[in-house]
Amino acid sequence: MKVRLPFLDKTPLVSVVRMSGTIGMSGRASLTDNALAPILEKAFKRGKPSAVAIELNSPGGSPVQSSLIGARIRRLSEENKVPVIAFVEDVAASGGYWLAAAADEIWADDSSVIGSIGVISASFGAHVFLARQGVERRVYTAGKSKSMLDPFRPENPEDVARLKTLLDDIHGNFISHVKTRREGKLDLKKDLFQGDIWLAGRAAELGLIEGIGHLKPKMQERFGEDVRFRRYGLKRPIWSRFGSQVALDALSAVEERAEFARFGL
Repeated sequence: MKVRLPFLDKTPLVSVVRMSGTIGMSGRASLTDNALAPILEKAFKRGKPSAVAIELNSPGGSPVQSSLIGARIRRLSEENKVPVIAFVEDVAASGGYWLAAAADEIWADDSSVIGSIGVISASFGAHVFLARQGVERRVYTAGKSKSMLDPFRPENPEDVARLKTLLDDIHGNFISHVKTRREGKLDLKKDLFQGDIWLAGRAAELGLIEGIGHLKPKMQERFGEDVRFRRYGLKRPIWSRFGSQVALDALSAVEERAEFARFGL
């Protein structure tokens, strides 16, 4: 009988980190840098892994949280000299693709949705409704931009111009990140940065991903049939299933479902 002692086991180890959901939203399961920090630390350092594989399924969310998580992945990869390989499930779009691009390689299923390299801001206007109901909006500020894009007042062209500048700057950061991480791989003859999405096969032709591949067979192909997997991911505390947190999580689930629905999922 062959006995395997953990401290003498020399078979390759791959740490698998699951990242599923929206980025930086209000729910407990949302992907944030603060929540993922201890998980990523363990994944890169525990057991001297040969690689860290990321199971990714995200329609995006906060550009800041996307950037922070991506930067942490790169920092830990370089400090520990451990390559990162992303495996996309349903979608890696917008901030989800930002996270994917933090990996050294990106693989996906044939039907995975990839891309949406753009920035969006959505709101509503209710000033006409209020006026019809005889409601007068009163706002007092110190600083002319403090009430920028107030949805209960008529839209101000100057406010829209300021917002557009912010969105363009964030978009520029996104583009720079993708070009840096996918340097020499992108088909820059195509306009890849207008928020379009593609299925994995087309995304591979454009250089946005390496190609079609699933986690276990791809890692066995690279590290051998005996490769070991150690899984990490966000865990929902039991106390969060009770009280007001239930309602908050339900609302968050609706918001997340809406984000996935944007990509037909």
